[in-house]
Amino acid sequence: MAGPAAAASSPVAACGGGYHEIDHRDLPGARIHLLYNGTTNCVVTWKNNPGTATRLLARIAKQKSNGSFADYIEDDGKYTTYAGPVKVNAAGTCISWGGATSSNSWLSGPEHCG
Repeated sequence: MAGPAAAASSPVAACGGGYHEIDHRDLPGARIHLLYNGTTNCVVTWKNNPGTATRLLARIAKQKSNGSFADYIEDDGKYTTYAGPVKVNAAGTCISWGGATSSNSWLSGPEHCG
């Protein structure tokens, strides 16, 4: 499930009920939010100043048994406010998460392994 079907008022609203933020990473012009509801992680990349459509990316993957993160779920496009939500059920498994704007990107290593 990717891409905002309807405009949300916050990253929590974009992910849905029961989510709370557990981490974030700032990029120039945006913040990548990582949220969790007890079983599912959700990533939303939110612009600091919504308005003009520019590239935004939200991505997440859970670690495979061989240690790789080959199957990223992502939402990459031109958006006025946010990219995502992208979600993965990863309770008890490490995740890699991140995002990008048109000029900056960030991607975590294995994190939030509980």
